[in-house]
Amino acid sequence: MLDAAQYYEQQATGLGLEFLDKIEAAIQDIRENPERWPIVKSNIRRRLVHRFPFALLYQIDPEEIVIQATMHLHRRPNYWRGR
Repeated sequence: MLDAAQYYEQQATGLGLEFLDKIEAAIQDIRENPERWPIVKSNIRRRLVHRFPFALLYQIDPEEIVIQATMHLHRRPNYWRGR
């Protein structure tokens, strides 16, 4: 995630911060309604990030929500499955 933010910041000033803001907004959406987003495998859910080709993969545990990966949607789409 931080590498992506650095990349976007190199492309245009402020774009890296906007990326991180969109990530934070997605996390807040997950906090507010964790079961809203679709299940992609077993108990792993996916929340797309607005404007950027990324998704947050997470699972709902009894006491917490665990973000498993920040996934780029166009590169190595199944890399997270081994995590």
